[in-house]
Amino acid sequence: MALTDIWFLLIAVLWTGYFVLEGFDFGVGTLLRILGHDDTDRRVLINTIGPVWDGNEVWLLVAGGATFAAFPLWYSSLFSGFYLALLLVLVALILRGVAFEFRGKIDSPRWRNTWDWIIVFASAAPALLWGVAFGNIVHGVPLDAQHHFTGTFFTLLNPYALLGGLATLTLFTFHGAVFLALKTTDALRDRARTLSRALGGAAFVFGGVFLVATAVEHGGWTWLSATVAALLLAAGVLFAAGERDGFAFASTAGTIIAVTFTLFWSLYPDVLPSTTDPAFSLTTTNASSTHYTLQIMTWVAVAFTPIVLAYQAWTYWVFRKRISRASIPAGGGLPAGRR
Repeated sequence: MALTDIWFLLIAVLWTGYFVLEGFDFGVGTLLRILGHDDTDRRVLINTIGPVWDGNEVWLLVAGGATFAAFPLWYSSLFSGFYLALLLVLVALILRGVAFEFRGKIDSPRWRNTWDWIIVFASAAPALLWGVAFGNIVHGVPLDAQHHFTGTFFTLLNPYALLGGLATLTLFTFHGAVFLALKTTDALRDRARTLSRALGGAAFVFGGVFLVATAVEHGGWTWLSATVAALLLAAGVLFAAGERDGFAFASTAGTIIAVTFTLFWSLYPDVLPSTTDPAFSLTTTNASSTHYTLQIMTWVAVAFTPIVLAYQAWTYWVFRKRISRASIPAGGGLPAGRR
């Protein structure tokens, strides 16, 4: 296997890890105001992802860095063509991080409510936009002979990409609801379980249609991985309905893995197809760095990847217990206004 193929596979693994881990905390953030009936409830929800959400975003940074180093032409074409969409994702991720840190700094309901709504929208927006972005990557965008994007922002808002956005939004929100059923207790867990049933149905509809559309367009072995993804999603819906939270979470995580694998499988050997002319498409060959660069990157990945995985596994193990309202200390934050 060529190093270009290995790095394409590694980048697919990095995006898969990002979507599985960041997917459930996007879901938690999106559901903050729906499941959190008061401030204590919302503090419970935030604390379920508090120790891990920033570590989950490391997968995005590494995926972006690996793409830049291994396939610089892919990176440059993506960021020039998807500039506004990726800027919106970046702004949402920044606001989300700020909101997590700031909401408890001042003891004021208005202050906390403002940051809570920012968390909701800054969680839902990336969950939607990542699906739109990958829908366009798989479907293809207009590229000229120099691999320059020749479309506009509205070129990206095509039916297939928007369907991908709805699929990831509903799937990540379902994933988050199942995660909350695993991590909370009492009334919060009951509400999360109830909501997960409805979200599972929505995810199955949008995700199923998106998978069928992908398999119809690309054919071949894509049907196999799309079928596996659909079966795992159906299992997740059934397990959630039967209140088998652990199995449901494993199924939603497996679904995200299978969906991401389907997208990258249908993409290969292209990394960014051209709808203008297939000859203008970026591939693992014409978009890659030099062989020497890929060799150095491979040795670095071999050395440091186990350390990162071990650290994250340790984090999840340490913070594995359920969180209840009784776990949340009273009050907090500076007094509102001047004193």
